[in-house]
Amino acid sequence: MLTGIIAFVIVIAVCVLVHEYGHYITAKILGVQVHEFAFGMGPAILQHRSKNNMLWSWRLFPVGGFCRLAGMNEDEDGEQVIPGKGFNEQPAWKRFFILLNGSLFNIILAVLLMALYLYGHGVLDMDSTKIGEIMPGFPSEIAGLQVNDEILKVNDIAVTKWREMSEKIRTESMKDENLTLEIRRNGEIMTVNVAVPDNKEYGRPMLGVSPGYVRYGLLQAFRRSAGYTYRMTGMMLTGLAEVIMRRQEADVTGPVGIASMSGKAMRSGFWDFITFIAIIALNLGILNLFPIPALDGGRILFVLLEMIVRRRLPEKVETWIHAAGFVLLISLMIFITCKDVYNLFLTH
Repeated sequence: MLTGIIAFVIVIAVCVLVHEYGHYITAKILGVQVHEFAFGMGPAILQHRSKNNMLWSWRLFPVGGFCRLAGMNEDEDGEQVIPGKGFNEQPAWKRFFILLNGSLFNIILAVLLMALYLYGHGVLDMDSTKIGEIMPGFPSEIAGLQVNDEILKVNDIAVTKWREMSEKIRTESMKDENLTLEIRRNGEIMTVNVAVPDNKEYGRPMLGVSPGYVRYGLLQAFRRSAGYTYRMTGMMLTGLAEVIMRRQEADVTGPVGIASMSGKAMRSGFWDFITFIAIIALNLGILNLFPIPALDGGRILFVLLEMIVRRRLPEKVETWIHAAGFVLLISLMIFITCKDVYNLFLTH
């Protein structure tokens, strides 16, 4: 339980603070006044006012944080908005980038963490047929195959990728369990005969090998990380579309569920925890861009409409819409949290 709480605090702190820093740094670059940047939530326990009159605060509960911009209807008593520096006084393009860059920083965080994983830990090498592990008692061990052997052919059929090789071994062994493998070992080409009968435990023929891990250099790690992030985003959006069209059931979790998963990821090890933070950061970044009132995406939608029709929605009307959206989101969060608590007790 304690591990889950600690892990949850770390995950939320990292993801939310990076998100808020995206808003903050963009506002500063574009000349928008920032009242406060807070680490954590709740009552302030430590505060420092910088030379430009901005307040840095550390709050009691170390869960996330926030960035409070001037002129965004969040001004506190006694705070003065410098003329021309308020958020709502800015042209649409500035407001667009300030709102967008919170999510953009989350996506960048996901790419950086995945690149770190690819560089420091590595992933299963599915782009080759080099053996990374021999499973004891399986045909591979009996036939004398070794780690780092590279399978070139299965019954004279050339293979270059791991999935292609696995599929050929399965289909060929279903015709005749006696296979001929051409392998490369220490630069030497050799032939190995192996019997791959149907494995009753797995319900299919099993040679008993698994791929090795490959680690990438920094540039290649970043390039592949960007590709992984792009594909994960596509899968997220496809999954959401499937739910909307009722082709699959929604599987939604809230803070309690995330805390439980955070704890499991932390107990699994450093690298599993890194990838979990990357996934949460990406989810936070993408979901925040959905055109829902109270989310950044809802505010961005209003800015885009303003840019198209050259007319701004009355500030009070927009405020009421976002307030209604906030109430709905909080209600949904309470419902999901209750569901998570119920499931947590149900599984224990």
